[in-house]
Amino acid sequence: MKFSIQLTADYPDKSYGGDRVYKDMLDQSQLADQLGFDSVSVTEHHLMNCLMMPAPLQFAVKIASSTQRIKILTSVVVLPLHDMRIYAGEVIAADIFTDGRLYLGVGRGAFKYEMERMGVKMEETRAIFDESLDVLQALLTQEEVSWNGEHYKFDPITVMPRPIRPGGPPMMMAVLNPEGIYHCTKRGFHIQTTPLSGNHQLLLEQVNAFNQAKQEMGPEGEELTLSLSRVAHLAKNEKDKQRKIRAAHHYYGRFDNVFTGPGLVDQGMIRELPCATPINELGESLMIGTAQEITDKLEPYAKLGIDRLILNLNFGLDQQDTMDTVQCFAEDVMPHFA
Repeated sequence: MKFSIQLTADYPDKSYGGDRVYKDMLDQSQLADQLGFDSVSVTEHHLMNCLMMPAPLQFAVKIASSTQRIKILTSVVVLPLHDMRIYAGEVIAADIFTDGRLYLGVGRGAFKYEMERMGVKMEETRAIFDESLDVLQALLTQEEVSWNGEHYKFDPITVMPRPIRPGGPPMMMAVLNPEGIYHCTKRGFHIQTTPLSGNHQLLLEQVNAFNQAKQEMGPEGEELTLSLSRVAHLAKNEKDKQRKIRAAHHYYGRFDNVFTGPGLVDQGMIRELPCATPINELGESLMIGTAQEITDKLEPYAKLGIDRLILNLNFGLDQQDTMDTVQCFAEDVMPHFA
């Protein structure tokens, strides 16, 4: 099982400054590169202070210029917010500028507040995403592509430059629904998913759907991977563990507001609402604990055959907490799963 750091920008205090937030994320990526993590991942979100990254491909290029070997995943870029005729060229350029270390994770968008203020109705995102994905793949694999669909209509064009890898960078599909995981795997996509705050039954269904699809594909599916994203942190002791669980509980009070809640955002700052999950239940489900506790929680993941664990370490704690966790995770947890 390989490990990745999700560089999700949590920005609860405007006075901290966006420049410092992104410098923190860059420092995390450099340390992860030095310590042998497989990858770092950057997400795309706009107009709000949680998961704040309006330019993931630009940041991927910056990370590549400051690291040596680590892969850079987008987790995810939101296709319905882009014109694929422009975006295909940006993807190709980013793949060149990152020296072929880019993995393109794509999704339909998760926050109604964000999508609708960018002019995309949430109930239309599935149809727009599906067509956008088809257009993007066509532009990355073919020349003189024309289109006559519901959302795209254009005469023959060839995106330049052409990809340095056949079909462009490897593509990962962000999907939660087990049925969706099955069908996306059968289409040849790597899968990136999460049980969110820790629904173990959902996790089993997600993994089973992926494995069933791979088994049915035979040799064609052998190289496909399943990545799992989880909020996580290492704690020195029980007191430190409870401090970090409280921080995660506050984080989910903001995250749930825009993910499943009313989407209340004040001048870019997501309003914190009471977290729907009791703090004790949340603490049990999240990957927050001592190195031994985290190792024990990860053993079932390894046995399930999960290929990559993406650790979301940024949920309101300070930078030193996060850098210490990256260091300790590499030294005290990762060797058990080498």
